[in-house]
Amino acid sequence: MSAPSTRTPIPNRAGERLLVAWDVAIVVLVAINLGLLLFDSLYLIPPLNSAFHAIAPDLHDLYDRTIRANFFEIDLCFVGIFMLDVLLGWIIAIVQRRYVRWFFYPFVHWYDVLGCIPLAGFRWLRVLRVISLMIRLQRLGVIDVTHWWLYRFYRTYYGVLMEELSDRVAVKLLSDLQDEVRHSDHLTQRISQEVIQPRKQALVDEVAARLERTIDKSYAENHQQVHRYVAALVSRTLEENAELKRLRRLPMGDSVAESLERSFSNIASRVVHEAIDGLRSPQFHSLLADLVGSGIDAWLRVDKTTDKVTQQVLIDMLGLLKEQVAVQRWKSELDTAHGTAAGVDSQKTPVSAGEPGTGSTTKAPR
Repeated sequence: MSAPSTRTPIPNRAGERLLVAWDVAIVVLVAINLGLLLFDSLYLIPPLNSAFHAIAPDLHDLYDRTIRANFFEIDLCFVGIFMLDVLLGWIIAIVQRRYVRWFFYPFVHWYDVLGCIPLAGFRWLRVLRVISLMIRLQRLGVIDVTHWWLYRFYRTYYGVLMEELSDRVAVKLLSDLQDEVRHSDHLTQRISQEVIQPRKQALVDEVAARLERTIDKSYAENHQQVHRYVAALVSRTLEENAELKRLRRLPMGDSVAESLERSFSNIASRVVHEAIDGLRSPQFHSLLADLVGSGIDAWLRVDKTTDKVTQQVLIDMLGLLKEQVAVQRWKSELDTAHGTAAGVDSQKTPVSAGEPGTGSTTKAPR
């Protein structure tokens, strides 16, 4: 589960290459210094000291005489180099105007400054110096930590940890919200009076405008179908009319009936067209706004049953959200990642001995 690479090309200019070499050297020195600090911390533990003396007495005496006896002076040598690195980085930041003020650098890189203090509590801050330098080398394209096993391990289980923590916080928050809704009095009435009523006119205008746009757009896109439907409806109605049937029996009755049918069809289509055009008038907008307002008033009418129903709906919605949040997606992601890794490994099966053309005498592992 590696993150996408954000590397840039390795710098070509001599000055940038020199800074990259300096950063690499500092990383090596910090790693050596941290290893020395760790070994010396273990050396000061009496059982481990005794075991070290029992296993390698000569090496124990050499370390005690040369390093342990001069440990503070040796650490001061590292501190001097680290202070030089801090000053060099500060000067470069001032020249490049990397920060708004020249004195911001030691505050931004506080771990580098405190790590130069030769005290046990501050020395371990040098680990952060290694991390910051690795990030810089990654950004410059010197290294690519996204392919390192340690980085993949960190990304995987950091994601697991953050998902578990965020899920627990979210579930606790939703549970508290459910309790608040469950023990609240007249929740629906408060929603109606404090949330919807102050915005009623804006809601009415928006709903009415949306209805007008919907009707106008639908008619513009389907006016031919509407006219055909009206014509068919008029024709079917006239065919079923008894008076028109008697008219057709008279001489020239069919022509008169067809003329009446066309006239009624045109009248009906015209009425529909005029009615649709009338929807754009201020009178229709006022009528539609009154209808929407009456509907909102009826919808906001609250009683005990409505309050309980709304309360239960909110509680159930929060319960569904809790169930969704509680799903551990990291398990499926880990299974997918492991399945992908297994598929890659299965494609790397060694060639067994005896296959033609290989010339290999190595046997495949059992």
